Amino acid sequence: MSPKVLIAGIGNVFLGDDGFGVETVRALSAHPLPDGVEVVDFGVRGVHLAYQLLDGYDTLVLVDATARGGAPGTLYLIEPETATTTDAAAGAEAGAAAGAQAAGPGEGPVLDGHHMSPDTVLALLGALCAGTGATPPRRTLVLGCEPACVEEGIGLSAPVAAAVPEAVRTTLDLLDLLDRPAPDEAGAPRPELRRTP
Repeated sequence: MSPKVLIAGIGNVFLGDDGFGVETVRALSAHPLPDGVEVVDFGVRGVHLAYQLLDGYDTLVLVDATARGGAPGTLYLIEPETATTTDAAAGAEAGAAAGAQAAGPGEGPVLDGHHMSPDTVLALLGALCAGTGATPPRRTLVLGCEPACVEEGIGLSAPVAAAVPEAVRTTLDLLDLLDRPAPDEAGAPRPELRRTP
């Protein structure tokens, strides 16, 4: 049975290269995908993404613009460290504070659902799982692209637009690896994509 995988395109198409994730999942949707794989354009709806993950997925692939100091258009495949449910719930408070404003004296932070980073979404998911007993994805990967410009404006810069087809190929390769059976009895390792630390 194929693993249940969610590929989530996130970002704001009104902020130039921040729309990389949205454009990549749009292009990916034109390809045939294995059973159990869902491709969804979440855009800026981070809270919606966190709630959808409660449906139970084996793997989450977040596709987003990711500034790490490389040349614009550089692709990164990142596997964030996973936290325990308790750590994730504690991180939810810190993550929510990063994407929130205090509501007033004695009140908790108010999440800004239109400005949530992947870290904040994952922290919120940890809190939701702790509260509902749901299980977060076993594995989370971020396919990121170094942006050139995230100022107001519609459309990707040339180097980021040129990276979209490669991001689609990388995602399809990743799905192929995820769909393979576990290593054989002889101990042959499962091939892995090169990840960026």
